[in-house]
Amino acid sequence: MPNQAVRESIQGQPFNEVLSELHAHTFSGAPGESDPFTLSELEREYIAYALALYYQCDHCQQYHDRAVERMRAKAGAAPWGWKEEFVKVILFLRTSRRNVSPMEWEGWILSWRGFAGRIHHRHPGLACGIAYAVGIARADENLMDLSFESLRRLYPDGDTLLGVIRDIDRVVVFMKAATSKNRTDPIVRRQLATQGIRV
Repeated sequence: MPNQAVRESIQGQPFNEVLSELHAHTFSGAPGESDPFTLSELEREYIAYALALYYQCDHCQQYHDRAVERMRAKAGAAPWGWKEEFVKVILFLRTSRRNVSPMEWEGWILSWRGFAGRIHHRHPGLACGIAYAVGIARADENLMDLSFESLRRLYPDGDTLLGVIRDIDRVVVFMKAATSKNRTDPIVRRQLATQGIRV
C-alpha cells in the first residue's frame, strides 16, 4: 500500500471533470449545452452560499463568498451586510415544523415573513428562494410549500416559475454533492494516510 500512486484527488480526475461540468451547468452555463437560466448567476451563488452555511462547509462558504463578492463588485451593487443576513436566514431555516408546536409554527411563520420581507427589499424573492432550497435539501415539505406559495406569487408566469424552481433545484443537487465531498475529503485523506496512502 505505501507504494500506491499519488492522485490529484480522492475521487479521481474523471469524476472531478464531471463535477466541474456539473458546476458549469449549475452556475455559469456550458455554451451550447446548458438549459437557459431564469435566476441570475448572482442569485444562484447567493443560494449556494446559503446552502454552504446550512451544511457548514467552510470550503464551499469561501468559494461562493468570493464568487458573490466578485459579481457584486462587477455589478456595482450597493453595500449590504449580506453575509450577516444570510446567517440569520439559516438560523431561521433550521426550525422545522415537526419540531415545534402549532402555536410556535404560526409564530415562526409571522417572524419569518417579516424577516424575509427585509431581504426582499434588498433582493426580491431571495429569502424565499433560499428557503425553498433548504426545504429541498432536507426534504421538508412544509417549508417547500410555504416557500413555493411566495415564489408562485412573485413569478405568476408558469414558464418563469418553472425556470426558477429548476435553477434552485440544480443548485441544491450540486451543493449537496459538493458540500459532502468537501466536508468529508479531509476525513477520508486522514483515514487513508493511516495506511500509507497519500491522495
